[in-house]
Amino acid sequence: MNKYPKITIFNSERYFLDPRSGDRQPLPQLGTILLSKPNDVTYEDIAPSTLYLSVIVPAYNEESRLPIMLDEAFDYLESRKFKYELIVVDDGSSDRTTEIALDYVQKFGSEKIRVITLEKNRGKGGAIRIGILAARGEMCLFADADGATKFSDITKLEKYYVEEKQKCKESEDKQSFNPKQYPIAIGSRAHLQNDSIAKRSFFRTILMYGFHFIVWLLTVRTVKDTQCGFKLMPRRIAHILFTHLHVERWAFDVELLVLAEHLRVPIGEVAVRWTEIEGSKLVPVLSWLQMGKDVALIFALYASGAYSYPKPPFKLIPSLSKLSITNKND
Repeated sequence: MNKYPKITIFNSERYFLDPRSGDRQPLPQLGTILLSKPNDVTYEDIAPSTLYLSVIVPAYNEESRLPIMLDEAFDYLESRKFKYELIVVDDGSSDRTTEIALDYVQKFGSEKIRVITLEKNRGKGGAIRIGILAARGEMCLFADADGATKFSDITKLEKYYVEEKQKCKESEDKQSFNPKQYPIAIGSRAHLQNDSIAKRSFFRTILMYGFHFIVWLLTVRTVKDTQCGFKLMPRRIAHILFTHLHVERWAFDVELLVLAEHLRVPIGEVAVRWTEIEGSKLVPVLSWLQMGKDVALIFALYASGAYSYPKPPFKLIPSLSKLSITNKND
């Protein structure tokens, strides 16, 4: 068993299509440094940010729900005075998810939205990881394609990040790692448990309570709602966490927060407006049983030393070393 995750990158996943020109262009990192230097990649090899915000949207068979989410996101982002991008990661969909997203590229241009179509379904965590590796933003937000969370609530997450960042004096040694410089703000629905605003079914609520108890008992103690798909974090900590992430499916959030807690990164749970949207990919009982199994495995594998926690100083990216990276052809 590998102590670090094995990341598979297909050649087709290193590029994005610009429908205006019809050309395929290389994605940052995926189509540049990870292609020219596939072995022994360091965190310093990753290009510096050129935008303020990258929004990563994992999408699996979301042709009907994705347009609503993207319309809301663009309406909000176009009102802000910073450079941004949306990255839609089609996680091996069998419907028109990619085609729908490319319509927005045609409308807004590839500087503001890009589409990565994965060769096969990886899971939500795996899709977000590919988006993080291709992102150009100094801040990375991942948001669900169903639009369940009010997108404008990103300002609440930004507020927490700025306030926490101001508490920490930046180190003069740029090579050192001070976890307090990289606060993570996560959307939370915990405040909605007894509120009619959260229109969650009774059966799903019971399953959620059971899952939250297992998470609290075995893994994450500082966060009440680990699963809300609305999380904001700085570029550097996003790269560190997602290159150490093993779980690619629904329980990836739990492992992500386990790693952040271990590094003592400040984590702020921020109340957001949320509504359950029809069309969830979660299968009652089976999905929650699998997630519970994944949480137990996360606990056991880290406790036994089978998985390795991130350890500073962060130089070589172990999950992208010649021992663990796998390159596939189209």
